[in-house]
Amino acid sequence: MKATIYKVKPYTNEIIRGKFRKIKDLRIKGMVEHPLVDILIIIMLGVMCGLEKSEQIVIYAKNKRSLLSQVFGIKKIPSYITLDRILDMVDGEEVSKVIIEIMKMKILRLGDIIAVDGKSIRSTIPEGKRTAALQILTAYFVESGVVLGQKYVDEKTNEIPVFQEMLLYIDIKGKTITADAMHCQKDTCEMIIAKGGNYVFGLKGNHKLLKNDVAEFFADPENIGKIEVFEPPVEKGSGRETRRIFYRAIDVMAFDGAENWKGIKSIFAVRRIVTTKHGVSDEICYYISSLDSRPESLLAIVRDHWKIESMHWLLDVVFSEDDHVTSSENAHKTLNILRKFALLLHRTYIKEHSLRISLNNFMLDCLTNDELILKLCS
Repeated sequence: MKATIYKVKPYTNEIIRGKFRKIKDLRIKGMVEHPLVDILIIIMLGVMCGLEKSEQIVIYAKNKRSLLSQVFGIKKIPSYITLDRILDMVDGEEVSKVIIEIMKMKILRLGDIIAVDGKSIRSTIPEGKRTAALQILTAYFVESGVVLGQKYVDEKTNEIPVFQEMLLYIDIKGKTITADAMHCQKDTCEMIIAKGGNYVFGLKGNHKLLKNDVAEFFADPENIGKIEVFEPPVEKGSGRETRRIFYRAIDVMAFDGAENWKGIKSIFAVRRIVTTKHGVSDEICYYISSLDSRPESLLAIVRDHWKIESMHWLLDVVFSEDDHVTSSENAHKTLNILRKFALLLHRTYIKEHSLRISLNNFMLDCLTNDELILKLCS
C-alpha cells in the first residue's frame, strides 16, 4: 500500500514544537523515553478531534503514525498511562500561556471587545467532599474567539481580586472590557481607565443604592425628557420574537456618587421582551460605561458578552468538561486551554468556509480526515 504524503506548510511543525519547548519538563533527564513536546502535540491533536480520554488519544495516535512522523517528527507513541502522568505533572498555567501565544499568531485580527467571565469545572470536586471546584477566569476577544489571558481562582478568594490581578499583565489599551455585575467595582474601573481601556459593566445588587437609584430613574415617567430612547427592529426567527429597547440617562452626574466611578460617561438600561409559544418574558438590565457611544454600539457590546458564555457552554456540551474526571488540577488546566484552542480553530474554519456542520460532526471529520487537521494546524 502506497504511503500517504502529507501536504503541509514547512514551518507548521517548528512553530508548534518551538512554542511547546518553552514548557518545563520536570522528568529526570536520561530517563525520558518520549519527549514532552511529542506528548503535548499528540494530546493537542486528540482534543482537536473531540477525544476525551487518554486511551482514545493513544488509539488515535497509533492509527496516525505516518501523519505524526512525517509532519511532527514523532517516532514513538506513548501509552495512555504516560499521557495521564504527563497531564498530572506538566504546569497547566505554562501550557495555557503557550497556547494563548499560538492563538494570537493564528488569528491576527483579535478584536476590540474583551469579555471576562469565570467558569467552574464541577468534576474537580472530589466525590463526597465539599471543597470548591476549580474556577477559571477567562479574558476573551468576542470578535475572534481568541483567549487573551486566563487565571485560576483559588478557593480561598473570589473572581474580583483575580480579575484585577489579570488586568496588570494583559494589554487592554484601546479595548473595551465587558463583565457581569460582580466586576462592577470602582477599583476595577479605575485600573481599566489607567491602562487606556474602557468598560461596560452590569449593575446589580452589589451596588444596591446606585442600582436602585438608576432603576427608579428609568421607571419614573417624569424623567422622560431626561432619557435617550432607541429601539432597533424586532428580531424574529425560530418561533421567537425579541424586542429590545435602549434607555440612556442624558446627564450621568445626576446620580449620587456617579463621580466616584472613574471615567463614567454612560448609565443605560436595556429592556428585552421575548415572545414565544410558551409566553412572554420581560426583563430589564442596567449598565454603566466609560463609553459615550451610539446606542447601536452599546447594545452590540452588551449582546456580544454572551459569546464568552457560549464558549463556556460549548466546553460542557461538546467536550463534556464538567463530566471529565481526572486526578489533578494541572490536567484540567491543560485540557481546558486545549479545548478552547480547538473551539477557536473549528469555529473559525467553519465560518471562513461557510460550512453548515455541527461542531461534533466537524470534529469527527477531523478524526478521519488528516488533510483537514493539517489545515487547522497550518
